[in-house]
Amino acid sequence: MTPQELEYFRNLLNQMLIDAQRNGDSTLEEMTDSHSSYADPSDRATAESDRSFTLRIRDRERKLITKIKEALKRMDDGEYGICEECGDDITIARLKARPVTTLCVSCKARQEEGEEVQGS
Repeated sequence: MTPQELEYFRNLLNQMLIDAQRNGDSTLEEMTDSHSSYADPSDRATAESDRSFTLRIRDRERKLITKIKEALKRMDDGEYGICEECGDDITIARLKARPVTTLCVSCKARQEEGEEVQGS
């Protein structure tokens, strides 16, 4: 990977990290500011469902933050863009689609095939 490509992905990952952290902070503020009481049980149930959905999204973002930090560390260690299964380079197209990936397309496909077999 060229230094320019590496810098592109470093900037992309840093922006993803900032966005995910900002979303988490705004959710925390919204949830602590929300002290609504609902007279109608249906309204309360809807609000609780919305809150649960938001928390699931934020949990996914929390996991993404961890993956972004790991990808940045791999950059610092000189391992970014290298498949952890086979050791081949991960294509730029794959990294653009999923900048935090640790597997090339072939290894990811094999992994998913194994998951399908186990799920059957």
